[in-house]
Amino acid sequence: MKDNFKLGAWLSAIGILIGLLFFYLIAKQYNLVIDAHAAVGRTDEATSVRITFAVLGWLGISTTAIWVAVLYGFLQKEKWAWFWGTVAATIQLLTGFFPAIPSMDSHLPMPTLSVFGVALILWFGMILIGDIDKKIIALTFVAGLAYVLTFIDGVAPISKYTTSHNNPFWNAMYVMTQQVSWWGSAAWAVFIFAVLKKKPWALPVGLFAGTMSMLAGYPLGLHNAFVEVHRFSMFLPAPLLSSLLVLYLLLPGTHRMIEDWTAKSKKEQADL
Repeated sequence: MKDNFKLGAWLSAIGILIGLLFFYLIAKQYNLVIDAHAAVGRTDEATSVRITFAVLGWLGISTTAIWVAVLYGFLQKEKWAWFWGTVAATIQLLTGFFPAIPSMDSHLPMPTLSVFGVALILWFGMILIGDIDKKIIALTFVAGLAYVLTFIDGVAPISKYTTSHNNPFWNAMYVMTQQVSWWGSAAWAVFIFAVLKKKPWALPVGLFAGTMSMLAGYPLGLHNAFVEVHRFSMFLPAPLLSSLLVLYLLLPGTHRMIEDWTAKSKKEQADL
């Protein structure tokens, strides 16, 4: 599979097509999901969808342009093409998955899951073409889960802010933590890309990403669990998984694995 430029070109063409499909689907779902939440009196959720769908739409549509550049790269047999294909697929995984959650809550169709499913295949396809070590694949895949879950933790505070004006402290907490989660999610994505590119600064980025997820997720999750819903909070999976990843990154064995992986980059450059 390594440096299979023909396969990469075919996968890139598929990436362009699902990028165009996502363009259509997110526009079709946007007002439909907003109106469905507003119709049952959940204007707070409608506000959350209005903002989040727009952000995901901008990101998801832009991946189409990335795939065009990646297709060019594979046709020109460029070594960088698989990496930027991985970037595009990583973005499409998020943009395809999250819109299904509010659609499901409103008992509406979840068409963007088709984009998520294809993006998952594209992600693994790019990884195979890049000849990534199995342990690195496992690490980046789990980090990818943290990336998606941490993004989700940044969505709920948008709606909760609109319904918590009678509680000034937690109203402020929702404001303070919302972007912290999204920055943490972005940092997990950067960590994935840095590991795949064998960058020596990947590990501290992972520690930053995990800490950001914990800083935002634990206060919201514990408050939600013990004060609001009196059960396990859906704010908690992101900080819990991030905590495990941070502990894993601090292990000596993980240090050696990442150092050995990044050392391959120096060897490859020396061989050129």
